[in-house]
Amino acid sequence: MAFLDWSVITVYLLSLVVMSAWVGRGQTGQDDYYVGGRNLPWWAVGVSTMATQTSAVSFISIPAFVALKPEGGLTWIQYELAVPLAMIATSILLLPLFRKLELISVYEYLELRFGPAMRTLISAIFLLSRAFGTAVGLYASAIVLAVAMQWPLWATILLMGVFTAVYDVVGGMKAVVYSDVVQAVILFVGIFVCIGFAAKDLGGIRAMLDLIPAERLNTLDLSLGLGDGSQTPLWGFLVGAFFLYVSYYGTDQSQAQRELSARDIQDTRRSLFFNGYVRFPLASLYLTLGIALGAFYVTQADFQERVPVDLMDYLVPVFVLQYLPDGVRGLLVAALLAASMSSLDSALNSLSAVTMRDFVERRWMLSQRASLWYGRLTTLGWGALITMFAYGVGGLADTVIEAINKVGSAVYGPILAAFTVGVLSRRAGTAAVFAGVVAGVALNLCLWVAYPSVFWMWWNFLGWIAAVAVTGIAGWFLPSRPPAEVAPYTLSGSGLFREIPLWSRGETAMLIYFFLILGIVVAVDLTLGASA
Repeated sequence: MAFLDWSVITVYLLSLVVMSAWVGRGQTGQDDYYVGGRNLPWWAVGVSTMATQTSAVSFISIPAFVALKPEGGLTWIQYELAVPLAMIATSILLLPLFRKLELISVYEYLELRFGPAMRTLISAIFLLSRAFGTAVGLYASAIVLAVAMQWPLWATILLMGVFTAVYDVVGGMKAVVYSDVVQAVILFVGIFVCIGFAAKDLGGIRAMLDLIPAERLNTLDLSLGLGDGSQTPLWGFLVGAFFLYVSYYGTDQSQAQRELSARDIQDTRRSLFFNGYVRFPLASLYLTLGIALGAFYVTQADFQERVPVDLMDYLVPVFVLQYLPDGVRGLLVAALLAASMSSLDSALNSLSAVTMRDFVERRWMLSQRASLWYGRLTTLGWGALITMFAYGVGGLADTVIEAINKVGSAVYGPILAAFTVGVLSRRAGTAAVFAGVVAGVALNLCLWVAYPSVFWMWWNFLGWIAAVAVTGIAGWFLPSRPPAEVAPYTLSGSGLFREIPLWSRGETAMLIYFFLILGIVVAVDLTLGASA
């Protein structure tokens, strides 16, 4: 890369640190550090939540899926269809209650409702899975960033790990949110730049579509994914992804924590709805980038030599490195860095929050000042550990990434069941919920090992329904706390819906939006299929 490119990247990285120091000044305790003093604007929280979903792996892998992956193409958009429905459920069932209870770690709720054992169990699962998954994501991002930056892999990992840890430690949740806003802007600009340069060389969108194989232009796969072997079934995505997204946004600390940073319950809901609205357009941009680069790949023999099919994730970084001018290339590398760091920063802050709230502070009493400094040290420690883990996963990353997604789907449904039973029922006790979670995870592991023809996204639903059923049955025989004692931690007993409406114009608009994007996807499938 040229001097101008490195200048752009250097200014970007140093600006993040300076901005984080500015927004992080005046912090006095954990509320400031972990939830931004509960005073962050809803739009910033919403953009930050969206930016976390747009990791470098997404920036790189989704276009590669569309352009090169066998059986790939536009069917990726099915991943996004359930997002608006999941935002509605999360905005009603989970986050407003957690916001009312003024939680920092969402797993504090499990102790309030069920006792300390459930809180410890789910918190430990989160720490292990999130730390390992983040390390693998960091490694996978660094592989392709090393190509774009022409750096050794170890240096690329170190660059991302060090800079993200520094601005996260200094600025806390405010730094996470506002840096994500900046990173989202850079990311959007980067996507448009790539599409624009490719389209200019190819002669426009219509020319790009003509160069893409017809089968890659289908957006819908009407398979069930229950024994038919389909890896892109519409119904598997629509049903399974609904439960995955509700669990992810409502019970995964890395996502829910920033929603707890909004100014009030209404702003929490607004930030969720914002994310529900922007996910589909963002995914559509990724798909358009995939079409553009796929068409460019067909017309450029040297591009095909540099990106063999077995290294399809090199599609975006090689295009950036070889076919963009100086300065613009630096902007795109900054966009890739932004996407990587926006996922890493939220993981570090949430790992620190869960460590402090669910383990350290349950055993030792700390002053506000001491808890703030220990929280920063914990963030720094997780940053160092994840960076070291990233070096350790090595060549396993290519196969482990898919396994991590499956592990997530194996546990997300049962974990969501524990929360939904807690907020909806006064009967279930700790033993019944524990039995339900174990049963749900066991069912999913059985499906993983013995029934590989069941599409893994279904596990989120099947694990949830198994956990709820076992909890309900066991609740009749196993002891539970008195209903009056747990009532404040349920939706019916909390008085929450006397303060805010159960269903508002926001939920209505989101439901209409779901049918709108479903109609768009059907229309695109029919139009492109007919033209192909």
